[in-house]
Amino acid sequence: MTVRNFIDKSLEWILVFLMSILVIDVLWQVISRYIMNSPSSFTDELAGFLLIWVGLLGAAYVAGKREHLAIDLLIQKSSSQRKFKLEMIISAIIIVFAITVMIIGGSWLVYTRFYLSVKSAALGMPLGIVYLVLPLSGILIAYFDVDNMYNMVKENRKN
Repeated sequence: MTVRNFIDKSLEWILVFLMSILVIDVLWQVISRYIMNSPSSFTDELAGFLLIWVGLLGAAYVAGKREHLAIDLLIQKSSSQRKFKLEMIISAIIIVFAITVMIIGGSWLVYTRFYLSVKSAALGMPLGIVYLVLPLSGILIAYFDVDNMYNMVKENRKN
């Protein structure tokens, strides 16, 4: 099993677990609010945090599978050499974005939330933990795109 396959499988299981917790959390929220007439105080906040984690880790997973939302009309109409160049440029832009915004910016956000001891209102947990998913997803996206570029170069040399 390669490193990439291990990361893919681990990410799949993490996403399944987080999504399961999210479904249970929202189900409990509905039951406690409408059946028991005593709304739970933490479920709304937990659902929001889980949605952030599922969204960002899901984006990293989909980016790794190269199934992210894209308008690829230009790539489809291009020759194989131009297609290779466009895909390399797109991957490089994604890597720059992941490093600057998600890893560097996300790490600064995490650091400041921990440094300032900012806690969530209902759960009382440090918000740095919630925002930790930003640099983590950035690292995964950057890794996947570097690996994709490496595989594209390797494939291009064969042709």
